[in-house]
Amino acid sequence: MSQNNYQHGTINRREFVKELVDLCPEALIVTGLGSPSYDVFAAGDRPENFYLWGAMGAAAAMGLGIAIAQPEKSVLVITGDGEMLMGLGSLAAIGAQKPKNLTIVVLDNGHYAETGMQRSHTSLGVELTGVASACGFDWTLAVREPADVSQIAKQVNAKNSVGLANIFIEAIEYPKALPPRDGSYIKNRFRGNLGFEPF
Repeated sequence: MSQNNYQHGTINRREFVKELVDLCPEALIVTGLGSPSYDVFAAGDRPENFYLWGAMGAAAAMGLGIAIAQPEKSVLVITGDGEMLMGLGSLAAIGAQKPKNLTIVVLDNGHYAETGMQRSHTSLGVELTGVASACGFDWTLAVREPADVSQIAKQVNAKNSVGLANIFIEAIEYPKALPPRDGSYIKNRFRGNLGFEPF
């Protein structure tokens, strides 16, 4: 992949996320902070969603924990390139554990959108699909066409492999759709959906 590929991202992230969530109605979804949380919430709030408000770098690691704890459920992490870069080591842990019910989707605009649109490492030649492959993921996919959403959904729903899809989105901002901010509420709602008591 050549440098500055982010300039060629044309996918509307909000539309893409909406379609992906609709195609994976039973998936447990963990969102990275910022834009991915806004997009998933805009697609329709549901108790299966766990929004990470300020835990930058933790989305993939949390998805791994949930996938291990809930092996019969499909787990979908939707995060951004900046957040994924901060939690890059979690890809190694995921590759070592190989949960068959986990899919990581990275919305990659080549920028740190939440801090002022500074260029991220993915705009400087870092290939997240290459990192995931080197970590032992079963599959990776670089997505430049919206129609590829169906291929990702098929993997999510199959629950037979661990993979990462890097979605090259437009480097533009969308109106914020703010999910609940109460961490205890989000946690207890998510746990309750799985049949656990609040704590």
